[in-house]
Amino acid sequence: MAGMAQLMITDTIMSFMWVWSGIIIRLIAHVVLGLSGHASEFVRSVLTILNMFLFTHLVKLTDGGAYNPIVVFTSAINGTFTTFLFNIARIPFQVAGSIVGVRLIIETFPELWRGPALVINLHQGALTEGLLTFSQVLITLGLDRSINGSFYMKTWISSILKFSLHILGSDLTGGCMNPAAVVGWAYAFGVHKRKEHIIVYWFAPIEATLLASWTFRLLTHRPKPEKKKKQKIN
Repeated sequence: MAGMAQLMITDTIMSFMWVWSGIIIRLIAHVVLGLSGHASEFVRSVLTILNMFLFTHLVKLTDGGAYNPIVVFTSAINGTFTTFLFNIARIPFQVAGSIVGVRLIIETFPELWRGPALVINLHQGALTEGLLTFSQVLITLGLDRSINGSFYMKTWISSILKFSLHILGSDLTGGCMNPAAVVGWAYAFGVHKRKEHIIVYWFAPIEATLLASWTFRLLTHRPKPEKKKKQKIN
């Protein structure tokens, strides 16, 4: 029970840190360094990849702490029923951490950023977030299976690939692939109950996670070899 409570607290803190890390990256690029255009995009890209690397290391240090509901939902559907219930119970804590973090961001830097925005229609947005999440989950499951024992190599490859997915969707839906982080901004501006937010940033990623997990099982399933029947010698 103590381990469960510790993970829930860790999830809340990491979710708070995750939404703040995005703002800090923007502050460094635009305010501290005073960059704009391609130079700003390059610096933000490098810092974002390093940030992903840092949070992956934090996950390891905290023995499974998480800031993304997709991660715990993937573990939930690939584990036992008890594991499923426990991981689902962690999601509200991640949401709470994001909401508090965004609230503090808005009070501190009200004009710096307004969060991810859906600039395409509902169906296109749901398809975009679904495809991005599907790819992210497949990448994570594939790396966990194929690269064992090499934390830095796996983290480096994962960070590059996930950042590439983020870039692909950044101008369409924000390329978030993290429902908790998005709901923090949506709650702050009172749009968390709108169907666009619920369908694009919650239903689509969850369905994509289920589909990716089932697809991975199908692709990696190895049928058990049939036992050869011993021929009886008369």
